[in-house]
Amino acid sequence: MKRLFIPLAAACLSAAALAAPATAAPSWATDNLEPKPADAYGAAYFWLDSNGAALRKATQYNLDVKKVSKLVSGGSNGAPDGKPGMTGPTTTAKATVSKNVNLPKTIGKVFFLDKSGNYRWCSATSIQSRNRNLVATAGHCVFANGKDDVYDKWIFVPGYYQGKAPWGVYVGAYAFTAYDLDTYDDYDGDFAFVAVHNGFGLAGEKQVSKADYDKWLGDKWAKDAEITPAEYVKCVALHGGETSDCWAKLSTITDVVGPDYTGGKKRAFKEVSKEEYDKAPTGNGNGAQEPAKGVIDQVTQSEYNAYKGPGYKKIDAAGNYTITHYFLGYWVKEASKTLFYKTVFTVGIAKDLGRLGDVVGGQGVAWNQPLGQQVTAFGYPSAPHPDGDRPFSGVTPKWCSGKTATKSYQVNTFKVETHQLLKCSMTPGADGGPWLMKYDNNKRTGYVNGVTSLFHDNDGNGRVDYISSSIFDGEVADVYNKANYAETKKIVGPNGELLQ
Repeated sequence: MKRLFIPLAAACLSAAALAAPATAAPSWATDNLEPKPADAYGAAYFWLDSNGAALRKATQYNLDVKKVSKLVSGGSNGAPDGKPGMTGPTTTAKATVSKNVNLPKTIGKVFFLDKSGNYRWCSATSIQSRNRNLVATAGHCVFANGKDDVYDKWIFVPGYYQGKAPWGVYVGAYAFTAYDLDTYDDYDGDFAFVAVHNGFGLAGEKQVSKADYDKWLGDKWAKDAEITPAEYVKCVALHGGETSDCWAKLSTITDVVGPDYTGGKKRAFKEVSKEEYDKAPTGNGNGAQEPAKGVIDQVTQSEYNAYKGPGYKKIDAAGNYTITHYFLGYWVKEASKTLFYKTVFTVGIAKDLGRLGDVVGGQGVAWNQPLGQQVTAFGYPSAPHPDGDRPFSGVTPKWCSGKTATKSYQVNTFKVETHQLLKCSMTPGADGGPWLMKYDNNKRTGYVNGVTSLFHDNDGNGRVDYISSSIFDGEVADVYNKANYAETKKIVGPNGELLQ
């Protein structure tokens, strides 16, 4: 893999820089995705909310080019830059015997928000690592045009199918790629290894008290249900007085009395805007702030956009859509016309599904292998061919099998000098999918020796006929070795609570 350097005027260089050898530049780069459990929780919930609505909304990521890139023979045999090596796969799938190609359990889709806020996906696979937590995909499916920038809300969903995550959602914590891709947008290094947190799944909900609701750090929501006066009396008796669980709401502000009124009074509430609430007095008087009644609702994006009430709308740091309700309290006569409510406080329970490699296994990784290898490439192609024909839906994974070219190829559009080539008609959406060398169809395992990077129409007939990948050499092994030591965490505890 080549190394690019930007020339600088000698007068701008220090003596130490002049003395440093050209090889001092690193071969790898890393960036944070969502290393904190709270942020990871928010990212996972963003995609899983409303039965996976965001997952179904996503479309395949397309590189920002008008035409399919052209191939130029590089004439190189892709000579290894070190000793060949590989790390073996692990599997949780049962061995089967079949004449057809069996799909690996490890492959799936990565989802993320691009820099325009669009919901996007690429293909990827779980790979072997010491912490059972690594995903391999294309670098352009993680890093936004290089320059030390990564996409938001990045997750991996193995076995993804039509909004479903059968083995859970795995949120990216740390991303590793080639220094040249991250710094110079050089697609010779268009690959990435992402360390992901433990799997995350939704496991139902339960009703809790206001106190437990306030302490809950995960998903939660509160709904007000109107009750009868008789139900209100029972609720007050059960709780020893008016509480946040049962309360009276003013339909109009009438019959207001002072707190010392002895003719029979009750406390009633009126919802106001945050601005009105901030201006109101504290204490137990009329029109005073009622902090015990403040409720933060987490809502869907559509509910957030449609809401027109006085509540304060905010997207929190984790990307959740929230509406905070503020109330002022008034003393009114006992006979005043009010509506009675019981607030139902609900928390969403999440489930820890374990480490990625323990759940679906991981493909092996190989480097410094000679070109001309027999490989099977997997991915979720979706985009149309250059001529507009769209044979793939992106719903289910597809595959190509054959020997890679014995010479490397250049792609000038993307600064590529040495890519390996495979004859294949898969279209974008398959980018990031693994090229598995020595694929065992019965065990569904092999060795990742490339990931789909670019798509080519070599004969000019308006159809993709080749795909290309970075050559997995010693520099790829160096990046993989760095990613191999990344440690990640559980997002939720045994009771579904968000961990710190």
